[in-house]
Amino acid sequence: MKRKVPLAVTVLLLVLAVASCVFGVSRGELKTVYRKAATVCLECIGIG
Repeated sequence: MKRKVPLAVTVLLLVLAVASCVFGVSRGELKTVYRKAATVCLECIGIG
């Protein structure tokens, strides 16, 4: 038996996710996230 998540909960989580992304971009966190992602990626393949 599947348990269905109410539409209101789905919409609320979507709005919170978008708001968090906008807040992070407005604080200038985008550059930091890309830098960290590149570092992890390079370490993963053994270059960094």
